[in-house]
Amino acid sequence: MFIADNIAELHRVLTVWHNQGDSIALVPTMGNLHAGHIRLVHEARKCAKRVVVSIFVNPLQFNDPTDFARYPRTFAEDQVKLASAKADLLFTPGAEEIYPPGDVTRVHVPGLSEILCGAFRPGHFIGVTTVVNKLFNMVQPDVALFGLKDFQQFTIIHRMLLDLHMPVELVGIETVRETDGLAMSSRNSLLSSDERQRAPAMYRALCAARDAVLKGEVEIAALEQRGMQALEQTGFKPEYFTLRRAADLQADDGSAHELVILAAAWLGNTRLIDNVVVSRSVD
Repeated sequence: MFIADNIAELHRVLTVWHNQGDSIALVPTMGNLHAGHIRLVHEARKCAKRVVVSIFVNPLQFNDPTDFARYPRTFAEDQVKLASAKADLLFTPGAEEIYPPGDVTRVHVPGLSEILCGAFRPGHFIGVTTVVNKLFNMVQPDVALFGLKDFQQFTIIHRMLLDLHMPVELVGIETVRETDGLAMSSRNSLLSSDERQRAPAMYRALCAARDAVLKGEVEIAALEQRGMQALEQTGFKPEYFTLRRAADLQADDGSAHELVILAAAWLGNTRLIDNVVVSRSVD
């Protein structure tokens, strides 16, 4: 596995592959890799000849400096995992490589970026779309893979690709879960033992709402209220629990065939997100 910590070295390797006609898949990450990330690497191998993984803890998508400082950084362990997963290249740029002095250009997908997580983390998705755009420009991948645990992020990146006519195929990979249902996340390591025991309640609340939809319940406000209460009763401090149209994350008017149920909540000092998608019959 090649390791590049600057754009010049990245391009030195990529130029050889591009000249050979090799297809390239990109898996962008912020490190502290878990089984969900490794699944992305394995799925990327099915999509392209070469797999590039980036590790960059992006300061631009943290509205809270304390959260940025607390984010787990486990580069040595990550490198071993990626080599075992047979990634071809690991790109590990520093902040000044991505945002050199004088850097001011930002990529913004309005509307989608200000709702849900965007309402509670101002500027977060501008950081996401800006760094993803930069990575796409640097790597020039044929395909990019993202986990669907952050459904809003995936939707925003898809919108950006469409609007900017970027020739990158976007592939979403289903959330990988622990045996008790908790969505795998780099932030799970920040949970105390007691919080870790309570954390799966978020997935249970989402599944309860999904099951209610499948049974024909149509009162969205009631489902959302029950979800919020379920989180609160387990010790979460919820930011939102909501049902939206999966296509565009807008409020459902009863006509959408596919819905996504999304939640974000704090458990102690750790913010967790999760979602489930549900298809229903509509007249």
